[in-house]
Amino acid sequence: QVQLVESGGGLVQPGGSLRLSCVASGSFSISTMGWYRQASGKERELVALIGRTGATNYADSVKARFTISRDNAKNTVYLQMNSLKAEDTAVYYCYCSVIVKDFWGQGTHVTVSS
Repeated sequence: QVQLVESGGGLVQPGGSLRLSCVASGSFSISTMGWYRQASGKERELVALIGRTGATNYADSVKARFTISRDNAKNTVYLQMNSLKAEDTAVYYCYCSVIVKDFWGQGTHVTVSS
């Protein structure tokens, strides 16, 4: 079993930055790690994914503003979010895949508001 614990969410003004972190614990070999988000009243959507060797995939809405990275030695994935907009407000969920199973964190709130 894999446990994912997110941190780094909070309240930020439009144009500001936040960095999310997610640590995975357990005995395993993680392949893909990433972030999804769910805004109030909307479906969960992909934000960014990163493979074990560093290949990345971003939602069009966050390209050039968000950067995903990972530290395999620490089983940690990061999401650097810059130039934040009100529409980025959501609960952000950490994700990872181990062999054929998907795991999710509990979510961290990000609110972009003045």
